[in-house]
Amino acid sequence: MQKIWQLALLASLAAVPAAAQGQQASTDPLTAALKRQFDGVARNVREAAEKMPEDKFSYQATKEVRTFGGFVGHVANASYMSCSRAKGEANPNKEDFEKVSGKAALVKAITAANEYCASVFAGANDKWMLETIAVGQGANAMQMPRAAILAGNTSHSNEHYGNLVTYMRLNGLVPPSTERAQAPRRPTQEP
Repeated sequence: MQKIWQLALLASLAAVPAAAQGQQASTDPLTAALKRQFDGVARNVREAAEKMPEDKFSYQATKEVRTFGGFVGHVANASYMSCSRAKGEANPNKEDFEKVSGKAALVKAITAANEYCASVFAGANDKWMLETIAVGQGANAMQMPRAAILAGNTSHSNEHYGNLVTYMRLNGLVPPSTERAQAPRRPTQEP
């Protein structure tokens, strides 16, 4: 198990160019890489929730899967759970956002969950990220680095952003990440 999380962390670092990680990269490259990845998916999920029309929050591809709003609420719940676990504190969220309806409430929920996780990254450094904490209970508990928990949350959010993308496409909307990628870029000025 230890080798798996080490490989996952190395893959995470390789995916983010050092120049794009900012100043923190020189002193805490792991934290900077994980924060950048989280920031990207947090933005995508929030912007998808903001863009989807109110009447489409109840849309579901089939009756066996979550609604669009259910996926947004699920990501908010999971973010609070994972980030509080990594931080070593009780989950500050007491509401099940999968049971919340309405665009405004779910946009507020995902925004607050993102801000909570961002605060965990803001107080982090590589030494703290590599500290192991117990995950699970009793005989099933295992030691896991905080970085693996936060990387898992980012991976989970990305997985469900894929669901949101599909729902948006099925409703004739361009997902926010695609919209940004297709936007014309300003020409760079030559020195």
